[in-house]
Amino acid sequence: MSLVSGLTGFKTLTKREILRFLRRPRNTFVPPFVTNVLYFSVFGVILGGRVGSVRAGGQSIPYILYILPGLVVLGAIANAFENSSFSIFHGRWNEYIEEALTSPMSYSRMVAAYIVSGATRGLLVGALIAVVGAFFTHVDLAGVRPFYLVAFALVITVLFSSIGVVGGLWADDWDNLTMMNQFIVRPLVFFGGVFYSIRELPSPYQELSLLNPMVYMVNGVRYGFLGVSEVDPTVSLAVLSAMTVAVVALDVALFRRGYGLTD
Repeated sequence: MSLVSGLTGFKTLTKREILRFLRRPRNTFVPPFVTNVLYFSVFGVILGGRVGSVRAGGQSIPYILYILPGLVVLGAIANAFENSSFSIFHGRWNEYIEEALTSPMSYSRMVAAYIVSGATRGLLVGALIAVVGAFFTHVDLAGVRPFYLVAFALVITVLFSSIGVVGGLWADDWDNLTMMNQFIVRPLVFFGGVFYSIRELPSPYQELSLLNPMVYMVNGVRYGFLGVSEVDPTVSLAVLSAMTVAVVALDVALFRRGYGLTD
């Protein structure tokens, strides 16, 4: 297989998967928009008015601003996971994934197309949530760390898009996909310090929270937005990057093995 034909297949599959969710904006963008307007209204404005501010990194941060990065993470990773898992499972369910499997594309480019499209959706939804949040609170651009913000955004969306590929291959029915998103991904995020500082937790819950990878994702994006973090952002980025490489390698190995793709 030539390099040109391989890249053509990758671009074609990526384009198809991206257009699939862009052509359905009511399913892709309206739900996270409405959900996060409610989050910011209830948790940010109403509850935030009672909480006032959160102490983090030696600063007093308005509560609504403090939860903004966590909500961005929640929306970004949930949509990245959902997109790739749905694409894989739907292709298996309707047997049109065989068209990609019988193409001259390598397994690595095939997996990359599904991961890139899922990460793209996650990034777009994350950006949408950040824009929604800007209508409820003010982000001081002087405190933004662009490198960390972009790096964490890319890593976490690619990571969860990769995990979504595993989910799409593993799922036997639609309920499995719903279960993974609603009962595994979202609870981990909510217990990952989205709505509270883990420093406020008593022992041993504070120490146990450090076992939750979402803590590092939420704090990494929070550091990119606000310049404050309860964990070392450089170490977090390195660990999450290593996890991403490992899961991507697993995706390619599963495709090469035919796991979930053949009877």
